[in-house]
Amino acid sequence: MFGRRKKSGSAEDVADEAREAEQVVDEPDDTDGAASGSRRVNLPPAPRPDGPWDVSEVSQPGEGRVDLGGIFVPGVEGMELRVEVAGDAIVAATVVLRDSAIQLQAFAAPKKEGIWGEVREEIAAGITQQGGIIDEVEGPLGWELRAQVPVQLPDGTNGVQLVRFVGVDGPRWFLRGVISGQGAVQPEAAGLLETIFRDTVVVRGEGPMAPRDPVVLKLPNDAQMVPEGVQQESQESSKFSGGMGQLQRGPEITEVR
Repeated sequence: MFGRRKKSGSAEDVADEAREAEQVVDEPDDTDGAASGSRRVNLPPAPRPDGPWDVSEVSQPGEGRVDLGGIFVPGVEGMELRVEVAGDAIVAATVVLRDSAIQLQAFAAPKKEGIWGEVREEIAAGITQQGGIIDEVEGPLGWELRAQVPVQLPDGTNGVQLVRFVGVDGPRWFLRGVISGQGAVQPEAAGLLETIFRDTVVVRGEGPMAPRDPVVLKLPNDAQMVPEGVQQESQESSKFSGGMGQLQRGPEITEVR
């Protein structure tokens, strides 16, 4: 289902804050290095034998996946799919599965450079500045950040939320995932979310895009917007498992660069 929610210290809000922490504009390299300081040297994207996939690598990306335009998201039984918007553009999708969730967002990237290493540093710095704790580990999806992020609880008190930031560099794109809920508290329980991330297909398009511009998404043809909190007595199932004929609109994003 698609619905709208206000920010309330949720995992999606944590992801929004992390995006704001990534607002670093790529500057041209200076010959003397004075202005750029110790800018990280980005390596070419690593091989992706297990995904995520570029659309050129999949013969039928829509088979068993939800077509959101810029990404095809695998459909699994019992999942709920939400979208996040920036202005009028849909820029992220969140898969909720029982007591866990993963937010998926694709960005443009340089042709010959991966950016996940650089983005990890920026996310870590932003969360640390907020008083959070970061642990960089090599997990099932490669290098990731496991974060303890300060949040405000519904009763107004301060708490901590556990979040995992995962990412993979592809050809001229970068896919980031933010795992929350039980999949972050107990990473060994996040196998299905990790499979969804691996089996996601990215459609960057051939047009020019600045590095870190979000790959814009769209609603599936059979989807309809439903305000959050409104439960349908009967839902027609779409061609995807889990009754995903309706989607839910997530919290607004004010800035994504």
